[in-house]
Amino acid sequence: MRQCKLNNSPIIYYISGNDHNEWCLFLHAAFVNHKMYKSQIEYFEKKYNVLVVDIIGHGQSTNTKKGDSIDKMSAWLYDIMKAEKIEKVHIVGVSLGAILAQDFANRYPDSVNSLACFGGYDINNFDAKMQKENGASQMLMMLKALVSIKWFAKANKQISAYTLQAQNEFYDMNILFPKKSFMYLASLNSMVNTHQTKQRMYPLLIGCGKFDIPMELSAVEMWKNREPQAKVVIFEDAGHCVNMDVPQKFNEVMEKFWRNS
Repeated sequence: MRQCKLNNSPIIYYISGNDHNEWCLFLHAAFVNHKMYKSQIEYFEKKYNVLVVDIIGHGQSTNTKKGDSIDKMSAWLYDIMKAEKIEKVHIVGVSLGAILAQDFANRYPDSVNSLACFGGYDINNFDAKMQKENGASQMLMMLKALVSIKWFAKANKQISAYTLQAQNEFYDMNILFPKKSFMYLASLNSMVNTHQTKQRMYPLLIGCGKFDIPMELSAVEMWKNREPQAKVVIFEDAGHCVNMDVPQKFNEVMEKFWRNS
């Protein structure tokens, strides 16, 4: 893949191909990096132009300046698309990536070919009780990280993946996450319950793994009730990061979804 960076952005991004008709953008989960999509890159680069990024504070996207934070990700992504002459994109997000994917779709709906979110929740209608529970869980994990990144990564891999291989791959990326990068996530809540969901002019796919936490399964069900036109998939033998647990099945689902879009 070709590694790139714009002058006005801290985001390192990677591109594979530019001779196909359609683009797909993958946004990774928290505490890892774009390599969580290695199976998707290998599979889809033969058929699509693939764009992946390291979210601010993750991977190589750590050379920042004062004021840089995660609430600017959508604008940076849009700038990347303009620089690479990408008009529309199939956007896929897992966990944190699902939040950023929705925020981008809220801000730049005309740039979205389709939206797929896994291990996430509807950021425009996030239940207050669920939001409180989620915040408490995140705070506990952050405290572990402040004590020891190894302790944090060991606990996090159990939550983030179901299969042993995916857990080990998640851990190997998580262990590289710098403690200072937590500060870039501070503005994440500014994306939640800020926009009203407008009529989507693109197809929506939502889902999670069967072995994700119960709150996530409830979040998917609540989202489906609000947007009945959305397609839903619950992956067997998968936890939170479904693309890592069951990559072949995930790729098949995405290819079918894009083909029917």
